[in-house]
This record gives sequence, structure tokens and C-alpha cells, in this order.
Amino acid sequence: MPMKMVATVGAYAAENGHLEILKYAHENGCPWDAETCSKAAEKGNLEILKYAHEHGCGWNAMTCSEAAENGHLEVLIYSHEHGCSWTARTCSGAAKKGHLEILRYAHENGCPWDMNTCTEAAAGGDLEVLTYAHENGCPWDEWTCTRAAWEGHLEIVKYAHDHGCQWDGQTCVAAAAIGHLEILKYAHEHGCPWGAQTCSEAARMGHLETLKYAHEHGCQWNAETCSGAAENGHLEVLIYSHDHGCPWTARTCDAAARRGRLKILKYAHENGCPWNGRKCIIDGAKRGHLEVLKYAHENGCPWDENGHLETLKYAIENGCSWNEDGLLDADDVEVVAWVRDFL
Repeated sequence: MPMKMVATVGAYAAENGHLEILKYAHENGCPWDAETCSKAAEKGNLEILKYAHEHGCGWNAMTCSEAAENGHLEVLIYSHEHGCSWTARTCSGAAKKGHLEILRYAHENGCPWDMNTCTEAAAGGDLEVLTYAHENGCPWDEWTCTRAAWEGHLEIVKYAHDHGCQWDGQTCVAAAAIGHLEILKYAHEHGCPWGAQTCSEAARMGHLETLKYAHEHGCQWNAETCSGAAENGHLEVLIYSHDHGCPWTARTCDAAARRGRLKILKYAHENGCPWNGRKCIIDGAKRGHLEVLKYAHENGCPWDENGHLETLKYAIENGCSWNEDGLLDADDVEVVAWVRDFL
């Protein structure tokens, strides 16, 4: 049996709290490694960790970081007092899960920390942890505000900004992507930069009110707004964007065809959006969207040129649902002949 596989016996025993099994395995020559200690720490199995360490099992910084992230203060204290190494991941792990007492112990006993501590506290929405870290000199950067925005934690964004944390356009992008209008408003009203990605993310995720706010307050947009709305099936968003002057390109129709969004493809094409009809046919057929294929053909795109009859064959032969009568009514002799033969 490979050494690593054998070594996992110790890790499994440690993880599941089976001290007697671990003792038996060790006493009978079963190898173990640092994973045994880290698994014991992860699950808070202090007696198992003590046994392993006292009987020569190696450990590393993962022991402390697992104890910290999972809220096992006694395990962390034992590990640190017995010489186990730790890194900034110990502090960031504690912050991630909101374990303030563990973070305090680690920091007061010399454990390093870095910007990830504040980032994880912000992502978790734990204002008390973030406050402690900041007031005790832990560094932060733009990701503190961005992660808070991504998770919808307005109070964290406010605290960080009010206390001098830098931010950038990704804070607005994050707020737009999750549709958190209040965070977007706060960020914009307090000078956070934004750009076209703010609108495109709002459109891609279907957050119409967020998109409206951004556009009506001067945020620029580009064709990605329309293509994002089209690809993800947000017709109201696409209509609003087009009606208010947002540019679009053939990618809007391509995206709708690729995802089988027939209503969106119709709206875009009928309202002057450029398209590559043959690409719509190819995308529609390859992905089983026969209605898209038919619409493109009925609106001027021949499917018998450059191998597009083969595309139709591919779609039908690979299980695409279809309307026999509709295809038999096609005005292309070669297509009709093939359909009749297929039937």
C-alpha cells in the first residue's frame, strides 16, 4: 500500500476523534504525517492532537490555521505553546469565521496578519472583527470594500470607507452584480469610481433598477450591457438599454442565439441590432435551439450555403426537437429533399 494512503489512516482517525484507533495504528507501525495534526485541529480534537504531537507526529502551520478558522481556541493555544508554527492564515482564518477571541489571542501572541484578515472579516460581515483588526494596525486595501460589497454588507462598506480604506471601481461592480442598490448609491455618492462594467454586470444579472440608477447618474455603458442582458435572458433590461441609447453589436444577437433566447433575438433583430445570421444558425443548431435556427432562416439567412445544410443535419441527427411541417415548408429544395429523406 502506498505510504501516503497508509498515512491517511492517522488523518481519518484524528478527524473523526478515534483516539484508540490512532494509538493502535501508531503502535503497530502505521505512518502518520502533518495531516494527522491538522485534521485533529480542524475538528477540535485536542486529546488526539496532544497524543500525536507527544509521540513524534510532525505538524505545520496548517494545524494553527485550521484551529483558528474552526473556532478551537484551546487547540490553538496548545499548538502555539508547544512550538507549532503559524502564519497570517491563522488570523485570516479566524476573521473569516468571525472568531474574535481567537484573532485577539493570535495577534497578541505575535502571529502575523496581512490584508486578507480585513478582507475576510469584510466578506463575513463581521464589523466587530474588522474594527478590532483595523484599530490594531492590520492593513487593508481595496478588496476590503469590494468583498463587503459582493456579500451585501453595507455597514462594512461604510465603516471601511469612513475610516480611510481605499476603494476602486470594483466596489460598484460588485454592488451592481448582486443588485444591491443601497451599496451602489452609497459608493457613488461618496466618490467611488465606476465604469462601463458596473452597467454590464447589472445587465448581465438582470438588475434593472440598479442599471437605471447607474445610467441616470452618469455611469457610462457600452455594448457589453446589451450582450450581457441578451445572453442571460433579461428582455426588460435589454429594452431599457436600447431605448435609452445604449449601443449594441452583433454580439447581442449572437448571445441570444447561443442561449436559445428567441424572444430576445426577435426583439434585437426587429429593432435594428446588427447580426450575423449564419452565426445565429450555427449557434442555434449546435446547441439544439431549432426555433432560433428557423427564425434566422426565415429572416433572410440561407442555411444551404457554406455547409449550413450540414448544420441542420447535425441538429436533427443529434436529437434537436423540430417541427416537421415547418421544415417541409422551407423554400429551399435541397433542405426539403433532405428532410423528406430523413423522414
